Amino acid sequence: MGIKINQENKEFHLYNKEVSYIFRVLEKSYQLEQLYYGKRIRHRDSFSHLIEREVRPSCNMFEYDHTSSLEHIKQEYPSYGTTDYRYPAHMITNNIGSSITNFKYVRYEMEEGKKPLDGLPATYVEHQDEADTLRIILFDQVLQATLILSYTIYNHRNVITRHAKFVNEGNEAFFINNAMSASVDLPDDQYEMVHLNGAWAREGHIEAHKLTKGIQSIYSSRGASSHVHNPFLALKRLSATEDHGEVYGFSLVYSGNFLAQVEVDPYSVSRVLVGINPFQFTWRLNPTQSFQTPECVMVYSDQGLNGMSQTYHQLYRERLVRGFWRDRTRPILINNWEATYFDFDEEKVFGIAETAHQLGIELFVLDDGWFGKRDDDTSSLGDWFEDRKKLPNGIEGLSEKVDQLGMKFGLWFEPEMICKDTTLYEQHPDWLISTPNRRESHGRNQFVLDFSKSEVVEHIFQQMDTILEKSKISYIKWDMNRYITEAYSTSLDADQQGEMFHRYILGVYQLYEKLIEKYPNILFESCAGGGGRFDPGMLYYAPQTWTSDDTDAVERLKIQYGHSMVYPLNAIGSHVSTIPNHQVGRRTPIETRANVAYFGTFGYELDITKLTEEDQQKVKEQVAFFKANRHLLHTGDFYRLLNPFESNETAWMVVSQDQKEAIVGYYKVLAKPNEKYNRLKLNGLDPNKLYTVNGRNSSHYGDELMNIGILLNQDYTDRADEYWQRDHPKDYDSNLFILKEKTR
Repeated sequence: MGIKINQENKEFHLYNKEVSYIFRVLEKSYQLEQLYYGKRIRHRDSFSHLIEREVRPSCNMFEYDHTSSLEHIKQEYPSYGTTDYRYPAHMITNNIGSSITNFKYVRYEMEEGKKPLDGLPATYVEHQDEADTLRIILFDQVLQATLILSYTIYNHRNVITRHAKFVNEGNEAFFINNAMSASVDLPDDQYEMVHLNGAWAREGHIEAHKLTKGIQSIYSSRGASSHVHNPFLALKRLSATEDHGEVYGFSLVYSGNFLAQVEVDPYSVSRVLVGINPFQFTWRLNPTQSFQTPECVMVYSDQGLNGMSQTYHQLYRERLVRGFWRDRTRPILINNWEATYFDFDEEKVFGIAETAHQLGIELFVLDDGWFGKRDDDTSSLGDWFEDRKKLPNGIEGLSEKVDQLGMKFGLWFEPEMICKDTTLYEQHPDWLISTPNRRESHGRNQFVLDFSKSEVVEHIFQQMDTILEKSKISYIKWDMNRYITEAYSTSLDADQQGEMFHRYILGVYQLYEKLIEKYPNILFESCAGGGGRFDPGMLYYAPQTWTSDDTDAVERLKIQYGHSMVYPLNAIGSHVSTIPNHQVGRRTPIETRANVAYFGTFGYELDITKLTEEDQQKVKEQVAFFKANRHLLHTGDFYRLLNPFESNETAWMVVSQDQKEAIVGYYKVLAKPNEKYNRLKLNGLDPNKLYTVNGRNSSHYGDELMNIGILLNQDYTDRADEYWQRDHPKDYDSNLFILKEKTR
């Protein structure tokens, strides 16, 4: 396992037990040719037999050589303009206005382990023997620039990560107009492209379509990864399912503007490009400076979409999330937002905390409205000091009272935003992102601070630090409720304005890093009007993300199912909220609301003091259940069983690593009369283990549960009267099946 190099032929083979990735250096041009990416094949002294060259109508790099067209060579990090007409992985403009590049292979470097990226989030290793890293160094003589392509293969995960770095070794600046993190040329187009799209309150919806000739892409140009598209795509074979067949996953560890696209050329080669969106991006690279792209995490699976997802879940849970909360039990929280919105005082919110504590909830979170003069969404963002009318004892006093209950205390911030009625705006109007002589667009009555400026980041840190230092705060909900418009920074030169979006997100990362360094035990939950910035980059700083502002249990089936394509359950923020639901007005049973929310971080978002005694008792039981099972739910293997985008039913399950326990969630949106008999086939169990199922007197072997399934209908033989007297099926119904190994 690791990396094998044929120095004579300049071939590179990255492999482990499951996957192989092979490329080589072209003999004449010294550029890189992609030979194979897929299921592990045995290593050979040379893979030159995989080279494909035929004479085709094209332009060729070398005179009298009719097979040197880059248009017909699968490549590792292609350029445009020297016989390849497809979209490139990079584009650089020099001082005479030319964008032609010619990065030639110079040497390679190899080492055990994986180094962090400077200023950017990335996956990591804890021990050097977990992974091997290969760096390919190329050089452009005209630009006097070095290009470093980095590849890391994990030894026991179906994971290869990629990123690129440009270094200006010359005496003149040049401009990077495009710098992808990864480019992969696959030899055919027999795939479906699977991705996640949506909008506010319906994020993470799964879309799939067969590849066609030309370009198909997802992207963001909004300053955040966005509600609209997630920085992830997968290519699945047409016959692949959840559990069988080949799938390639591409996930970008980045929180700003991105592009993920597949271009199918006339010869059916599929080029996958993933990285920072070139649209509205330009980076001036001065002499001696370098530019680092974000990391792309590539996953290969021959066990379908679920196999890909489980690889991402384990990697992101264990080697992307970091710090104090990575392996610790996350607290069950209650958030006051949908209970009170802006209308609260200390007595009201403390009453919610008291009742929540009595029911076993562990963390109280005070949401928006505690600062400045914030009685609605039109004011005060940027003035991070307490509203003493609402909180006469301040955050310090309230957090102390909650702490004395035996609960943890959490607080909401929206640090990237500003309102114009604030002291901050009065003192620093130039800190607002806006373009000179142009109208400033607002979103939710607020504007965006220029986090590309280090002094802005430092000022917001100082304001937050003042609150945190004197209070007992264990959790921060970091919100971001609008995208960037009129992108312009007064701190950047005219020819650097294309850097603003990237510098902005680097500033966000910088503020996270400063806070984490001083307060390493605080649990951060990222939020962006719900799931507007649910991406791997955020998970590096905030171990969980508020998945959507839509808390309706039925809508959450699709939202949470979709996000499970990439993200582990303990990253998916999920709450039980009130009815009628505040987003769609639906009335779902409190049991179903909990049965959906269990498959995430789990918490509550309602006025718990207004629940009936019966519902409060149910909450108490739900909290006890989750405490008993959260380790399984957050560390087990997750399987999707029934797809909510395809039917009236949804099902999923989590299986413990030792296969001794499992929890199955089954949901039916609308009741139907006189239905067929239904069975639910399970997955991931030990076929030879005998399992008990809650509420049933029988026990079942794993092979039976996986091949026949749980029978969802009862046997009413000689019990017809009982059948007619049973509870009738209801809309928005759900069941949890708890499986435990039966000890003989």
